[in-house]
Amino acid sequence: MSDSLEPRIAQISRSIIESYGELGGINHLSGPNLPSRRGIVAILETFESLIFPGFQAEEKLDDDLIAYTIGAKTRRLVRELTVEVARSLEYAGRNEGREILPGTCRREAEEISLDLLALIPELRQRAMGDVDAAFAGDPAARSRDEVILSYPGLEAIACHRIAHELHRRDVPLIPRMMSEHVHGKTGIDLHPGAVIGDGFFIDHATGVVVGETAIIGTNVKLYQGVTIGALSVAKELADSKRHPTLEDNVTIYAGATILGGRTVIGRGSVIGGNVWITSSVPPFSVVYNKPADYRVKNRYAEGNEADHWSI
Repeated sequence: MSDSLEPRIAQISRSIIESYGELGGINHLSGPNLPSRRGIVAILETFESLIFPGFQAEEKLDDDLIAYTIGAKTRRLVRELTVEVARSLEYAGRNEGREILPGTCRREAEEISLDLLALIPELRQRAMGDVDAAFAGDPAARSRDEVILSYPGLEAIACHRIAHELHRRDVPLIPRMMSEHVHGKTGIDLHPGAVIGDGFFIDHATGVVVGETAIIGTNVKLYQGVTIGALSVAKELADSKRHPTLEDNVTIYAGATILGGRTVIGRGSVIGGNVWITSSVPPFSVVYNKPADYRVKNRYAEGNEADHWSI
């Protein structure tokens, strides 16, 4: 690099540092660091390896080593999660103007981390229920192993189960960081605040949105492009129920949009593709769009005047 560039580089560096003071720094130069994106992704990957052991290419588990391997992962996960949760709690406290006593956030973060890890057997049981739902609900699925290894919907749901537990414990920042990481990977946007029952299956997955206050029952199946969203509301109503409730055994086909906190889709109902719903549907209903009239011609018919069908 030419020496003549140094003055300009120094000036650029100064202007960047000045912008931190004027606009605020990403990691709060005079305060606590925020949670690390890389750290959160690594934590998610470790959780996944504990929920689905043996499904990561770099690991090999056998009876002789399993106690050591799982013990080491658990200890590492407690350390790493405690650091990130403590950062989040410190951030929230200072942001709210509360006095943060030394060590307080770390002790609370450690308890939250241990509580979450203690749920792994339960999370595994729920995850296997989601695997069973995908295997039963998709004729193209050849095995449960295939579902675990390759279905993006399962990855998004597994992440949601973890993020939701942190959200329930009022941990700031991290739940959304987890859900948005998986959103970026899979195209599935599950807000960590949503309550999602067992046996949840997202077929094809891409473009699904489930909002913060949605409630989804057991054995619910969504296809691609489904939105379980909110009608437009004022910011001060953010703490109200803004998203729909889907009762048990509901199926929502591709492209359907269901909106509003008072909207309830009754148990056993089937919602067809591309419908727009803003009011409740009784149990065991079938809702569908009446197909538009369209015509089909044989493109190779003489004079292109072949018979047509109205459908």
